[in-house]
Amino acid sequence: MAASTEAPEPWYLALLGFAEHFRTSSPPKIRLCVHCLQAVFQFKPPPRVEARTHLQLGSVLYRHTKNSELAQTHLEKAWFISQQISQFEDVKFEAASILSEFYCQQTLVDSAKPVLRKAIQISQQTPYWHCRLLFQLAQLHALEKDLVSACDLLGMGAEYARVMGSEYTRALFLLSKGMLLLMERKLSEVHPLLTLCGTIVENWQGNPIQKESLRVFFLVLQVTHYLDAGQVKSVKPCLKQLQQCIQTISTLHDDEILPTNPAALFHWLPKEHMCVLVYLVTVMHSMQAGYLEKAQKYTDKALMQLEKLKMLDNSPILSTFQVILLEHIIMCRLVTGHKATALQEISQVCQLCQQSPRLFTNHAAQLHTLLGLYCISVNCMDNAEAQFTAALQMTTHQELWTFIVTNLASVYIREGNRHQELYSLLERINPDHNFPVSSHCLRAAAFYIRGLLSFFQGRYNEAKRFLRETLKMSNAEDLNRLTACSLVLLGHIFFVLGNHRESNNMVVPAMQLASKIPDMSVQLWSSALLKDLNKACGNTMDAHEAAQMHQNFSQQLLQDHIAACSLPEHNLISWTDGLPPVQFQPQNGPTTSLASLL
Repeated sequence: MAASTEAPEPWYLALLGFAEHFRTSSPPKIRLCVHCLQAVFQFKPPPRVEARTHLQLGSVLYRHTKNSELAQTHLEKAWFISQQISQFEDVKFEAASILSEFYCQQTLVDSAKPVLRKAIQISQQTPYWHCRLLFQLAQLHALEKDLVSACDLLGMGAEYARVMGSEYTRALFLLSKGMLLLMERKLSEVHPLLTLCGTIVENWQGNPIQKESLRVFFLVLQVTHYLDAGQVKSVKPCLKQLQQCIQTISTLHDDEILPTNPAALFHWLPKEHMCVLVYLVTVMHSMQAGYLEKAQKYTDKALMQLEKLKMLDNSPILSTFQVILLEHIIMCRLVTGHKATALQEISQVCQLCQQSPRLFTNHAAQLHTLLGLYCISVNCMDNAEAQFTAALQMTTHQELWTFIVTNLASVYIREGNRHQELYSLLERINPDHNFPVSSHCLRAAAFYIRGLLSFFQGRYNEAKRFLRETLKMSNAEDLNRLTACSLVLLGHIFFVLGNHRESNNMVVPAMQLASKIPDMSVQLWSSALLKDLNKACGNTMDAHEAAQMHQNFSQQLLQDHIAACSLPEHNLISWTDGLPPVQFQPQNGPTTSLASLL
């Protein structure tokens, strides 16, 4: 048999052709494809053909069947045989890459790591595969939350790309490292790294789509860094640049010339995914700033785009984008007085998390936090406490932890009889001393919580000090919701103290801002205060108008309250452990007090 010569044997080409025909049929005929590939072994092929066929069989079985044992056997053989063959890089490193991916899917991560390490060690003369395998092992470490090892590998990749003369791939490695450092809150390392990345990106002259995609990656990191720090006003120039950048990308054609440097054959995200990501960070900004109608508009656009993409692409990142978008729009709905819709969207997040264990692991704390916020909105304070407590046990993320504690403190303040637990929480989020995070927004919210407590305790001067601090901070960064809440509470304090003029000066702008957001609870509160203020000042017409507004807001909130509590999904408020329930039992009617609304 002369199969060792360079020209492939006719029988091999015929079997390969049949296998590919069956694989690409519509629908694919995988069983026949596998038969054709298995038939290759009947001819006792040379090692190169044998290794390649094991790789093809392993890939087909892994991607298209549930026969994981056979897939593993073929992939392991492909990796073992190909290592004995020189000048056989593509098969060798593809086998290592797919075998490692397979091990990770089977939760055999400790089997994947040595394969990738060995492949990285022997691929230094093959730039494309060396970079790709470094990215793959770094991602594996990142998924295990071993961000130190992941950053080390990305640093190695950046240096290798520099030596190989690919500034583009060097920037990709450095930006990926910057993303992980941001996740670790290592801000002292992030700032010089992002500065270096900015210089590399601006100076690099190459494929326009690659250049713009680097700029999007760079600007997304900058924008999320600002938003994490609660700096809603400071982020605006970066966000505007990002939005212009994505518009530029959408006008460029994908059929640009491929890079000549094999180390540069990478791209960060498809441009359709980048568009969704830019919508997502715009929604995050709009929600934090209190532009909730804008948040709704961009969420609708992003979700529509996602639905189209998910028909063609089952990439896990699309489900992650969808969950994060829903998490933000749910918070918007609770503020705008659409609790029933928010609850249905919480149920949608539950369903998405049921389909992916990793998604649930990463978003369980956020899901319980959202349920806690929903419970507050329907005045189920015991359930809110249980949801926030569950969420606290599930997160190590400092900003989320602080957000949850702030909301749990508001629950204890409303209940009025949880002094010991409340003071214990307040010590841990003291805005004047050792505040746990650098977020401007969360620190401003902590001052508001202190002001709210002082108000309920009748310590009005102390309450005013805290609330003025909130106002100063929220005005500095355009945090509209906190501004509106602080103004209406200050207005309430001045009203109680008999200073009607000062009260009016607070309540009127609070009402205007709440209408602009729109924040239904602050509108309800402001209209009640305006009614009492005008009545006390003898302004009968204005008092009547405010009373009518208050009545309208009450009715809207009451109808929404009844609709939400009547939904079968309302039973989610009792779920605090394990995976979210699949079935919901219908409610007989609302079981919660409406006293807090009226």
